[in-house]
Formats: sequence, structure tokens, C-alpha cells
Amino acid sequence: MQAIEIETEIDESREIHIKLPPQVQARQARVVVMYDEPVEVKEAKADGKIGRRQFGQFLGQVQMSEDFDAPLSEAFWLGEQE
Repeated sequence: MQAIEIETEIDESREIHIKLPPQVQARQARVVVMYDEPVEVKEAKADGKIGRRQFGQFLGQVQMSEDFDAPLSEAFWLGEQE
């Protein structure tokens, strides 16, 4: 059994139209359709709990160390404990 992967669109009438490569000969075949489910976007709630992310919602809650841009030690790259 051989397999090929071809990306295509499912149209409004739920049909798929594909043209197979020339090396695929006429014979019986099995078709598996894999598609992504639509993602439900939840709106932000007034209480700030689970909901849609908003730009700046964690402003001031994340701290970066002063040596963030400093080179890492050889011990780090070699997997040794310091």
C-alpha cells in the first residue's frame, strides 16, 4: 500500500476536488479526510477570569533578571551542575 498527502479545500457543498499525480494508476483507493475543528473563541469576561487574552493583561506581573542577556556559562552548555 502506498500513501500520498495532498492539501485541498472543502468547498461550501462539502466536496473535495483533487488531481492525483501521474504516477498514481487507476485502481481502488481508500480516502481519509483529516480536518481541523473550528476553534471557538471565548470572549473576555467582566471579572477577568478565563476568556480571550488581551494585550497588556499581565503588565507588571513578569520580571526579568538583570543578567538576562549575559552569556551562559560553559557548565550550562556541558550539562554540568554549578
